[in-house]
Amino acid sequence: MSLPYTTILLDLDGTVADSAPGIIDTLKRTFATLELPVPSDAELLRYVGPPILDSFRDRAGMTLAERERALEVYREQYLDQGAYDAELFPGMGLFVADIDASGLPLSLATSKPEVPATLMLEHFTIAHHFDVITGASADEVRSAKADVIAEALVRLDAIGADLSRPIMIGDRVYDIEGARVHGIPAIGVSWGYAVDGEFDNAIAVVDTVDELRGLIGLPAESERRE
Repeated sequence: MSLPYTTILLDLDGTVADSAPGIIDTLKRTFATLELPVPSDAELLRYVGPPILDSFRDRAGMTLAERERALEVYREQYLDQGAYDAELFPGMGLFVADIDASGLPLSLATSKPEVPATLMLEHFTIAHHFDVITGASADEVRSAKADVIAEALVRLDAIGADLSRPIMIGDRVYDIEGARVHGIPAIGVSWGYAVDGEFDNAIAVVDTVDELRGLIGLPAESERRE
């Protein structure tokens, strides 16, 4: 069967896993450690998706020095506990396993740094289904989604992946617009953390994993089990 896409780029937070609880809790502890007012849960949810340094600047108004200190505290707290306070969205573990089985090259493309991203995938025992795990660099120089996707494409090309028809799958505008920079179409998933208008430039928006499977060319989960 001919599949509509030749390579899959997949976001993590809000797409594969519901990681907001761990991120929000870590942010609360970070603000408390820094003796700063702790924003509401609704406000902290907006931190999930964009690079964390950008959120500290744009949402908390921190200076460069304050952002660097906040990042240091956040990372220590997150690697210790927050990275594991997450759950796979129903059906996504099987989804990545079936992409792997189909032979489609698969890369993670997340603004989360690669170390915690890899730890999370290993925690869910799905890391081995990814040909490439691409995230933000440790120094956050590579953290914008367009830059992460650029690095993912370089790594995919290095392993001989067919990049003629790639697709990005994500839950935020950063995924959609980051893909557009490289001329890559994107599918939005509604079970993540987007607000109205974030999927205006997506080629499709799906409400269920079965809808996503259909767009990628995989059988529905019920059909797969027969």
